[in-house]
Amino acid sequence: MRVGTEFCLSPFAVFIGEKMKYSGIGGQAVMEGVMMKNKDFYAVAVRKSDGEIVVDKKKVKTQAAVEAVQKIPIVRGVVNFIDSLYLGIGSLMYSSTFFEEDEEEKKKKEEDPEKAKKKEHAMMGTTLFVSLVIAILIFMVLPYYLSTFFSRWISSGIVLALIEGVIRLLIFFGYILAISKMKDIQRVFMYHGAEHKCINCIEHGLDLNVENVRKSTRLHKRCGTSFLLFVVLVSIVLFAFIQVDSRVLRIVLRLVLIPVVAGIAYELIRFAGRSDNPVVNFLSKPGLAMQHLTTKEPDDSMIEVGIASVEAVFDWRPYVKEVRGETEEAGESCAACDRTVPESSVEEESA
Repeated sequence: MRVGTEFCLSPFAVFIGEKMKYSGIGGQAVMEGVMMKNKDFYAVAVRKSDGEIVVDKKKVKTQAAVEAVQKIPIVRGVVNFIDSLYLGIGSLMYSSTFFEEDEEEKKKKEEDPEKAKKKEHAMMGTTLFVSLVIAILIFMVLPYYLSTFFSRWISSGIVLALIEGVIRLLIFFGYILAISKMKDIQRVFMYHGAEHKCINCIEHGLDLNVENVRKSTRLHKRCGTSFLLFVVLVSIVLFAFIQVDSRVLRIVLRLVLIPVVAGIAYELIRFAGRSDNPVVNFLSKPGLAMQHLTTKEPDDSMIEVGIASVEAVFDWRPYVKEVRGETEEAGESCAACDRTVPESSVEEESA
């Protein structure tokens, strides 16, 4: 299904991909909730243990330097990735406050608000730094050292780089598979599914309600899972062409090029999320397949939380009307308006 096609396709357009109606909304799952971001605002919706849905909406404080690089390819990907990590960790920490033990909650309330805020920012910064270091060691450094064992039998640097890439891919897949078996993580993945289904619902021209969200797909081309897979695949290609004799220099180059890899992966996922071309959809299939592990079908109560988060930051009604109008102008029936959205028609930003 094509939604919001803006121009007729020439042979060249078939290759680069056709435009779609882009919502600009993205988010992530948190503890018993969903965070959604749209432009300068984000909202975290959490279902408390008593069943109440609490929604916290805030404006994103974007620095002038960050805004200045938003039009620079590759660079904007690095900045947005770090910004998304920081916002994501903050949203997770906020959602966790609803499930702390009473004693801890009492102590937190007794703290000076300014002091508590500084403490929270320091904790977020530390968590972000430690997470990045661990991720780099496990997914970048470890695969390289494991691949050196094959140097006894293989002399080709390109082949060794490809082996390193395969090891990195296996570690990534094994990590996702392992955490998907954890009970608490499975609930987070259900909320992840709710997040995707809510966005897919409106991006395919459906009114945002529980029934329509339930029948929408839980897979999305702009998902963070797909982004991470692109990071792994881009690193395989890039590192295969970087051949130096010094082992130390190889490690240094891999570390230095991490922002470049992330930036390229961001541009690929960004392009995929704005195109409904068959070639682009085919290249997106590995990431969508991985999402069968990182998303689970949510129940209706989780869908309600996702809807609350979307409605806090996004006026979906005029958007849905526009999607339907553009679809009709393109001479196509709005399939999303009267039947289940197929698993192959998906997209999203940083979920």
